[in-house]
Amino acid sequence: MEFTSLYRRYRPGCFADMKGQGHVVAALQNAVKQDRVFHAYLLSGPRGTGKTTAARILAKALNCEQIQDGEPCCKCDSCLSIDKGISFDLHELDAASNNKVDDIRDLLSKVALGTPGRTKVYLLDEVHMLTSGAENALLKTLEEPPDHVIFVMATTEPHKVVETIRSRSQHLELNLLSAEQLRELLEEITQDAGLEVGDEGLIQAIREAKGSARDALSALDKIVAGGSSVQGSFIDDLLDGIAASDSKKLLKVINEAIGTGKEPRLVGENLLSSLREAFLFSMGVPLEGLTDEEKEKINKFSKQVTPALITRSLEILGLSLVDMRRSPDPRVDLEVALVKISSNQTSSDSSTLDSLESRVTLLEETIRDLKLTNSTREKKGNSQAVSDQTEELGKKTLEAESLQNNLGNNESELSKSVSKVDVEKKGIPTKQQFVDSWGEELLPKLSKKARARFSAGRPVSVDDNGVTIALPNEPHLRRCSELLGELETAIKNTFGVLVPVLLAVDDQSLSSLSPPNPVKPPTPVNNDEDLDLSDLVEADPNSGSAVERLSQAFPGAEIVESE
Repeated sequence: MEFTSLYRRYRPGCFADMKGQGHVVAALQNAVKQDRVFHAYLLSGPRGTGKTTAARILAKALNCEQIQDGEPCCKCDSCLSIDKGISFDLHELDAASNNKVDDIRDLLSKVALGTPGRTKVYLLDEVHMLTSGAENALLKTLEEPPDHVIFVMATTEPHKVVETIRSRSQHLELNLLSAEQLRELLEEITQDAGLEVGDEGLIQAIREAKGSARDALSALDKIVAGGSSVQGSFIDDLLDGIAASDSKKLLKVINEAIGTGKEPRLVGENLLSSLREAFLFSMGVPLEGLTDEEKEKINKFSKQVTPALITRSLEILGLSLVDMRRSPDPRVDLEVALVKISSNQTSSDSSTLDSLESRVTLLEETIRDLKLTNSTREKKGNSQAVSDQTEELGKKTLEAESLQNNLGNNESELSKSVSKVDVEKKGIPTKQQFVDSWGEELLPKLSKKARARFSAGRPVSVDDNGVTIALPNEPHLRRCSELLGELETAIKNTFGVLVPVLLAVDDQSLSSLSPPNPVKPPTPVNNDEDLDLSDLVEADPNSGSAVERLSQAFPGAEIVESE
């Protein structure tokens, strides 16, 4: 006898055999019983949940010769031909490989043709793969098909199906099965098929199925053929390594898993799935599709780590899985990701906790102050509270002014102390050092204004009081005194020590500068009595004028009076 895989051998043949899809079964079976079958259905759900199976059972029920209570008999010629895939009443089209306009047009050209049964059913699998042109070609017939034609479309990605198709069909969603439903299904099949599978094998098949009935049967076939997989053990070891921040253990487990034939990407995906389950469990979300043993392991891991660590692990591992698609060696990306997860745990957690503690403390103090303020206002009344706040504000203002004055005095003293300490520690540069660096280092560091004023000066002496800069005259000295701070800063940046700058005229040192006293106008002298008018001589009006200078420049020229 030819071997047949379990998922094909035990494919449901009637609505009663479908597990975990009661809402879909009720909708289709009641439609058949009440003769209210819609002209188009859209079945969506994850892989292995029974979309194609439900469509075939519907086709059997619509053409069964001995239908009872909406259920096909599975014994008549029509039911048997559909089971064997040779019926003219069921036409299946894989839209993933037949998605062009010509494929749909060829299908639609035969829609009106009759078939042996009462209803012709068209099953379009993966309908979201149709091209835009094929979708448009299908729309009209899908909206108003012949009376004997029913369209059933199946897809794993209903969001990719265009709205025009969804609006012309009844949408039924199939769900993943729970762990209890999968266990019940596997136990029935192992007993009927006479398979010897222990509890560990069933748990392994349920874990690999992730809610899919077809995947559960495929996993059961694998376990029967080659024994239980070690996937669960290495995932548990990886979770233990993450909880203990043990990079060495993580790398060792990865090496052993890959050594047994596991793909790095598959290992990463399985670990990512377990981390997701742990994250949901830590957030209080009920987990579906897990056995009691798996829930216990997830609970243990969640108590050993923080939700922040799980979240960071999901992010790092998710990015590494994306990088594996383009990596020449995916194993390296997985190993680096696990090292990052284990090495960053301590520092990140401590910094996060410190930040949270400081924020909580600040919030608690703010809340306490607000409560005290509100309590005071309630006792004293609004007017008294305002008065108290005004008085308190006045006190705070006086304190602020006092602090500002003290700060100014302290800054002055501090500046002197710093200058003195700098001088004592590093020493004042010599006169020759100032002369050598004056034009090449000091002046270029000044602003254009300061450079223009101090370029006329030169260092003439250096002593304990500072460096003396000689300037040509008193007015120039006063102008340079306005920019003393800039020159002192340039000296500190050049020599690394703060040196006071003294200004002098003709080598006379001026330790301090003060604005000059206003000069009193001379007292007028009354000499009118001694003045002899006969001694006065009338001044030449052209003397010193432009006319006189022109006359001197051009000898022999005559001055012509204007008329």
